[in-house]
Amino acid sequence: MQDERETDLTGWLDLIEPTEAELELASRLTGLRLPRRADLEEIENSSRMSMEQDTFYLSMPLVRRVDDNTFVTPIGFVLSPDRLITIRYTDFSVFKTVARHIEQRDASCAADTVMVMLIEAMIDRLADLLERMGAELDRLSRHIFRGDRNRHGKADKKLRSQLRHVGRTEGLVSDIRESLLGLGRIALYVVEHGGDALHATLRTRLNSCSRDIDSLNDYMSEVSNKIHFLLDATLGFINIEQNNGIRLLTVVSIVGIPPTFIASLYGMNFKVMPELNWTYGYYYALGLMALTVIAPMIWFWRRGWLGTQ
Repeated sequence: MQDERETDLTGWLDLIEPTEAELELASRLTGLRLPRRADLEEIENSSRMSMEQDTFYLSMPLVRRVDDNTFVTPIGFVLSPDRLITIRYTDFSVFKTVARHIEQRDASCAADTVMVMLIEAMIDRLADLLERMGAELDRLSRHIFRGDRNRHGKADKKLRSQLRHVGRTEGLVSDIRESLLGLGRIALYVVEHGGDALHATLRTRLNSCSRDIDSLNDYMSEVSNKIHFLLDATLGFINIEQNNGIRLLTVVSIVGIPPTFIASLYGMNFKVMPELNWTYGYYYALGLMALTVIAPMIWFWRRGWLGTQ
């Protein structure tokens, strides 16, 4: 929970990883029904957004990124005319940011005002994630398409690493999309069902949030298209590397067959073989084997099979 001073100042009760006993206590103190985690994880729209008398019961998934790992956890909002209760099961920086902002203002904030501030802070946080992801994709694109990829002799390993990076980015995009969808639905639902109790300024801010979410969805569509393009490009380069390996095996097998045939031919133990009694027969066989190696190598080189791809 937030400390008591902050709760009295804003009418905002923030429950972080609450136990069953804490939920029961908060319900008795506020007189409000508090949903459990299983309720917050429901995916039906009617389960995520409802209204009982003058109290909103809202929930949504919110993505959190820690280093290169991302996960989605549910968040619940219980909004009454005089109190906001948030229920969450992990720490999010946006809640601390909003709490510090309210403390710096040193003034009382209505429950619906705090709710709108949280929505705006979440949208800003998701926008920052998208911006950083766009910058990461730009760097990844330069690494994928740079021309000196084979110079280090670890192209296959690097391409596989880049493929995993693209896959993780796609997963983050999916999580952000889910979070934005939940925020958009909550903003629309509060505007539609808030009635006259919702201040005109807050209604305007929520409508602005909806427009911001729409613009982020458009940007995210571009990012998603770029991810799919990089995914296809990476898979294409991996196929090229595999084809180069198969090509090398083909060259080795073709070059190795003629000298093997010659060596096996003169290794047969027949009594009548003219070259066996020839003074230069051994050198003749070696030269013939060398010729059968050099001639195909020259042919493959002229076709570009032995050059750097």
